[in-house]
Amino acid sequence: MRISLFLALLCWVVCISPAQARQLQQEQILLENVSIFNGTSQTITAPVNVLISGNIIQTISAAPVTVSPGVTKINGKGKTLMPGLIDVHVHMTFGALTMQDMMSPDLSENTILEKVSVSAAKTLMRGFTSVRDVGGPVFPLKAAIDGGKITGPRIWPSGAVISQTAGHGDFRTPEERSRRFFGEPSRAEKYGATFIADGRDEVLTAVRENLRYGASQIKLMAGGGTSSVYDPIDVTQYTLDEMKAAVQAAEDWGTYVTVHAYTSRAVQRAIEAGVKCIEHGQLLDEKTLQLMAAKKIWLSLQNLVEDTPDMDPLRREKRKPVIEGQKKVWPMAKRYKVKLAWGTDFLFEPELNDQQNEYILRLQKWFTNAEILKMVTHDNAQLLQLSGLRSPYPGKLGVIEEGALADLLLVDGNPLKDLSLVADPAKNFLVIIKNGQVYKNLLENR
Repeated sequence: MRISLFLALLCWVVCISPAQARQLQQEQILLENVSIFNGTSQTITAPVNVLISGNIIQTISAAPVTVSPGVTKINGKGKTLMPGLIDVHVHMTFGALTMQDMMSPDLSENTILEKVSVSAAKTLMRGFTSVRDVGGPVFPLKAAIDGGKITGPRIWPSGAVISQTAGHGDFRTPEERSRRFFGEPSRAEKYGATFIADGRDEVLTAVRENLRYGASQIKLMAGGGTSSVYDPIDVTQYTLDEMKAAVQAAEDWGTYVTVHAYTSRAVQRAIEAGVKCIEHGQLLDEKTLQLMAAKKIWLSLQNLVEDTPDMDPLRREKRKPVIEGQKKVWPMAKRYKVKLAWGTDFLFEPELNDQQNEYILRLQKWFTNAEILKMVTHDNAQLLQLSGLRSPYPGKLGVIEEGALADLLLVDGNPLKDLSLVADPAKNFLVIIKNGQVYKNLLENR
């Protein structure tokens, strides 16, 4: 299988012609009589009218908006318009496939794309208009979505995770030996799931390979994990010099490194190396959280499912301290005003994806409805913007204001008062708009 060629062909930036660009600019949608949660406020507005031109919110007005004939009009009937939801910790491929799928001898690029495409469409229909993919073979999927071949959210891709030997991204089976000593890349490396890179030079190459394919940020494994066999949770991974190499290579491209890490030791080393974001962190102590707050380091945190019936017993045992720790770290991070972002991190259990919206409600233990909605829209969008010029979608997301990108949900009710509305998107998300295009409209027949 010529995987590198396959990826290269699919990963070119998708462009539109000048004629298509003019047509896009001319297309308009008028949302009439909608109340707005703008992504940051504590209340919704009185009914207003919102005009979308192309993929941009052009006008927000309490007065009637004059439009030309042929403009698509949607009467919002006083319902709540809010920004599209954002999940900043997904694995679009690993979350759509089971471990049996991943290990199947029949696995191919086409079968991966086929299964992941179905999952991507469902993600958008749950109201998630943007996601940050923090590890896995995602470039072909992103290219197909951006090219209009399939339906799905905007994707900020990391590409293959970068791991040391015996690190969290070392997914080799027992019979697979080291590429460095025996010359054969592992199955996971061949499929673009991981780079096993040791030493400064290999780390630099791995980072640059991902950037070459279009990574918007780099994902490095800085500590032990629960879904990998060889590394206990407590271990610290990558030396300071290796981690600095990754940060320098990413910064040369105007973007950043985020790391998988649970423990304070791993996180403190990552911060010293210049890392801008931490994924997980459920075992962090107060001192480290205070350091993160002082240095404005993002904490991309999850509220993980405790156990599922099909979970491997070894993974279940490794996860115990993480599950226990997440009950403590959320309120501590809020107390010290750490820059918080939210994600789900579903792996190898596709049935969990249907609960993506419900996981938002788990935050009610520590946050108000307004704080939660701000986190899953405005705040998560701020984290996406760390990619700078490597962001694949220039423009402002996570808010409803003139000039922002038109990623919008029309909700049947007020989610600031009843957050459970977001947990049933099939019923309560009446309209879903991404990039100025209507993907769902239940009001057409009402």
